[in-house]
Amino acid sequence: MLNGRKAVLRYSFFIFLTKQKGKVSIMYDVAIIGCGVIGAATAYQLARYNIKVAVLEKENDIADGTTKANSAIVHAGYDPEPGTEMAKLNVLGNKMIEEIAGKLSVHYKKCGSFVLAFDDEDLKTIKKLYENGVANGVPNIQLLDAEQTFKMEPNLSREVKGALFAPSAAIVNPWELCIAMADTAKLNGVDFFLNSKVDKIEKTDKGYCIYSGKNKYEASYIVNAAGLYSDEINNLVADSAFKIIPVKGEYYLMDKNQGTLVNRVIFQCPNKAGKGVLVSPTVHGNLIVGPDAQEIDSADDVSTTQSGLDFVRNKAVKSVPNINFRESIRNFAGVRATSERSDFIIEESKTAKGFINLAGIKSPGLSSAPAIALECIKILNNIGLELKEKDNFIDERKKVNFKYLSPDEKAALIKKNPLYGRVICRCETITEGEIVDALHSPITPTTVDAIKKRCNAGMGRCQGGFCGPRVQEIISRELDIPMTDVELNKKGTYILTGETKKGGMEQ
Repeated sequence: MLNGRKAVLRYSFFIFLTKQKGKVSIMYDVAIIGCGVIGAATAYQLARYNIKVAVLEKENDIADGTTKANSAIVHAGYDPEPGTEMAKLNVLGNKMIEEIAGKLSVHYKKCGSFVLAFDDEDLKTIKKLYENGVANGVPNIQLLDAEQTFKMEPNLSREVKGALFAPSAAIVNPWELCIAMADTAKLNGVDFFLNSKVDKIEKTDKGYCIYSGKNKYEASYIVNAAGLYSDEINNLVADSAFKIIPVKGEYYLMDKNQGTLVNRVIFQCPNKAGKGVLVSPTVHGNLIVGPDAQEIDSADDVSTTQSGLDFVRNKAVKSVPNINFRESIRNFAGVRATSERSDFIIEESKTAKGFINLAGIKSPGLSSAPAIALECIKILNNIGLELKEKDNFIDERKKVNFKYLSPDEKAALIKKNPLYGRVICRCETITEGEIVDALHSPITPTTVDAIKKRCNAGMGRCQGGFCGPRVQEIISRELDIPMTDVELNKKGTYILTGETKKGGMEQ
């Protein structure tokens, strides 16, 4: 097996790409710009067809924007107004994610959700949400009184007067879902280009020419899934049609000893800023609390603030009073790509034919992602892209999750590969075998955080304080690169710069 940068360089030949003075010899049918969950879902669905597809991602890994910092909720679909794209695609996407997660070994749990009512006005709101849910086709949605609510969730505030219960709501690992779909797309022939920020797009007789630094990519059609930067990408080739408004949300991630405080996703009644502060279990057994909603100027601002976290905390205890915030193991922020429109933007540009915008994908964007991809494919087919299904589409992914195996299964796996017998991340019981598996997955991770996203090493109570250096050593060894070249996450985030001493103490 080829390792390291040499492997990456040699592998470029295996994807039939020939670069000569910034030109390429391949003409893609579709180029997708951006590889968060929307871009990955689109690549995954397009990979089913006998067409050439490329994905261009500006970062050094996929799932590195909004996808890696959100509430991880698969919404049931009662929030959107009936008749909207959100309403239709949320309910369909909810069903699709359950199926995809099963096929691609993605952590997922259908736990259901509550929307709490604290007064008469809230009771009217949840009744309206119930009516929305029925109209949208949300299955088995129910209105509960206070007694029924407390019987199902005894740790809720005694101020609760009732709740809307949606059993089809779920929790998922969002970056794992994105990576699984992208990896599967690559196994089926989709080409991925990381560190490929799009600088310029030109209309040509055959479609489009996309420029990224010195590299040039040609495609008949473009799918703009650039998230927070989708308006900028649109404006490179088409008239301005929408504006992205970055909205930051701050969170607490609580230790696993808080993870069973509630069994379902707990919402308060939504408002104009969004679905409000939630309290929810995670698929890894933690508790997540947040977010707030702040319009910001920079889409790159993922800082946390005392005021933002105080707001989240004060709102959350209204729902679940006995959260122990001393058990927080990490605070983080994510940025959502909202727009001035109330619905998703899923359309061909009016001034650039063959250019499809998937933009303004705010909540329930994660829940709707696979269904949004299907809508995109319908548009592409309607405007001329010929789609013929492959006979041999690979639609499964096997992944070792060591800590969930039985003792006999663990013993057999270790006998086959001793690396599974060495625990690297003690907090999450992640083995060296799992980290090595991640490093040899279809889209090669090269950073410490990229490994964290793929196998959870560093996600536990110590947040990588113990296992971080070990992970760095394994990356260096498996990719055959110096330790000083292993980055934490984004390009330029070096951990080590060189040795401070050589040998023993100087005399």
